[in-house]
Amino acid sequence: MGFWDTLLGRTKPARPDLDQLFGLPSAAITLQAAIGFTPTGAGSVCFASTEGGAFTQVQQEVRALLDADSERGGAPVELSRDGYGYSWLLSRRAPDDLPALVGDLHAVNTALQDSGFGPQLLCSLVSFRDAELRPLALVYLYKRGTFYPFAPLPDRKRDNPLELQVKAVLKDDLRVEQELSRWFPLWGAPGL
Repeated sequence: MGFWDTLLGRTKPARPDLDQLFGLPSAAITLQAAIGFTPTGAGSVCFASTEGGAFTQVQQEVRALLDADSERGGAPVELSRDGYGYSWLLSRRAPDDLPALVGDLHAVNTALQDSGFGPQLLCSLVSFRDAELRPLALVYLYKRGTFYPFAPLPDRKRDNPLELQVKAVLKDDLRVEQELSRWFPLWGAPGL
């Protein structure tokens, strides 16, 4: 960083650290012990689709990789597009196999990044539920290298007290996004 960047308050963006995803299994143990949320076995990756053969080929390779893994016990992946034009790749595993689900999400992110499509990656999420079936997602922001909780309620509202509680519970397990304005809602996200 140069003198002018410091003087004008500009900062370098955090580099994505996909290995942060591997902190999710231990965070899930903390989450279950502290407030009773357990993994559902669903996780997804959101990315901005681009036109072109190279991107289509990478998508097909990722789906083939994860679908081949379904032959060893996982479920086939689902590709969908939301109302904003973003693509979602959903992977499902047994709820007690969070490490395999995290491996799926990491493989998708890595394949897109290594093929030069890192700027198209937006986020990844893993969903949880408690005994009352309240939904919760831990969202990884690719461009920030941080996580945040998203707890949707009916009628497009959020359970902000729960989100803040999760932030406090997981502060030692995950790199939690400190700027609450970056905790974007993911209404209707696949897997949530």
